[in-house]
Amino acid sequence: MSTGYVYDEIFLKHTMPGHPENYHRLEAIVQQLASSGVLERLVRIPARPATREELERAHHPRYIETVRQMAERGGGYLDPDTYVTPDTFDVAVMAAGSTIEATAAVLDGTVRNAFALVRPPGHHALPEHGMGFCIFGNVALAALAARRGHGVERVAIVDFDVHHGNGTQAIIAGDPGICYISTHQFPHYPGSGDMHEIGSGATRGNWINMPLAAGAGDRAFQMLYEQVLIPAMRRFSPDLILVSAGYDAHHSDPLADLALSLTGYAWLARTLVALAEELCEGRLVFVLEGGYNTQALACGVLNTFYALLGDTTVVDPLGPSPRPERDIGGYVADLRRLHNLDG
Repeated sequence: MSTGYVYDEIFLKHTMPGHPENYHRLEAIVQQLASSGVLERLVRIPARPATREELERAHHPRYIETVRQMAERGGGYLDPDTYVTPDTFDVAVMAAGSTIEATAAVLDGTVRNAFALVRPPGHHALPEHGMGFCIFGNVALAALAARRGHGVERVAIVDFDVHHGNGTQAIIAGDPGICYISTHQFPHYPGSGDMHEIGSGATRGNWINMPLAAGAGDRAFQMLYEQVLIPAMRRFSPDLILVSAGYDAHHSDPLADLALSLTGYAWLARTLVALAEELCEGRLVFVLEGGYNTQALACGVLNTFYALLGDTTVVDPLGPSPRPERDIGGYVADLRRLHNLDG
């Protein structure tokens, strides 16, 4: 079975010159995929807009109307970081719907796995307002659609963007069938994602937040995945894995500093592909989030597609981080105890 992708030129229309989250990000990705020959190996999944019903699973109708009306009036700002242009509402609705559609294509067996090359990103979008460059919660909406529209019992969301996905966590907070696992720089924007945020009530233990100090590096991520994420995922036993794929943890990214390399990112992607094969018949969807060095972003996405295709190729023109890696052995042990992974 094949690997799918969803992309549409409409995703280039939401842009603002000088803002780090602009159309050049996605343009660089598509150019990299085309020049490498990977694009022709993929199955294109049609983009589509989300319905109002789908959007309202995650967002308050008043907020949806706020975005629509702001775009209709010519644009503005939802917060100091998050712009709206005349095209933003239509683009964001298309990004949300296309992520849902990519997930549906995996669930119905049209493709084995997929990557939604969409923007604006979504993991900071809260139920009642957007923030952090995000308008609607693309990944959270796809998880809810899988649960409510396709009858999927358990969905795991893995978020390796350098920023904590506070919006995703807030949207899925009441659903015990969704597990949220995040690695992120801390303290850093948006300030959430402390390791003790583990959910409550019926969802207690379903959130696994693994905050990291600046300069963590490849080995720290590998330890967290091998000793925390993988055993936690095996315990949860998902039927579908969604990934908030942000490439801003790379050591060259201008907005953060977790010091991952492209080789480290490729290892994360291959690990998640293998885990999906083990746990849920390969059902895996990556969804674009951050990444603001366009070379690191484009190569990171390319390596992810290689992993999805079962190709062992790794492209890393930027090399390892120049910073020494941190020893996090004690921290990993604390996380394992917190989440009862030692029993």
